[in-house]
Amino acid sequence: MEQADFALVYVVCSNLEEARTLARKVLERRLAACANIVPTIHSLYWWEGKLEEGQETLLLLKAPYDYYEEVEKIIKAHHSYQVPAILAIPIAKGLPDYLRWLAAETEFDY
Repeated sequence: MEQADFALVYVVCSNLEEARTLARKVLERRLAACANIVPTIHSLYWWEGKLEEGQETLLLLKAPYDYYEEVEKIIKAHHSYQVPAILAIPIAKGLPDYLRWLAAETEFDY
């Protein structure tokens, strides 16, 4: 399988303020062209041997796949969680005009 040019970077944040802060840090460096924030998600997860449940915020970033390492580094440096959920989901297909826009806004050679 060939590596995708772009990824959807999925990040779970503790709250809306943290998601906005992280989105701005990534966008200001032009590592992503767009951020979507879903203010409230209900999460259930295992942590330190115990089933936890709570409200969190979902941050979705659209970025060149090659920028993932730098995006991850910024998020880890500024995230409140000890082990934040940060996942790069390759974009297999997309509207060509939209992908060109992503490339232009991130100065990615597409």
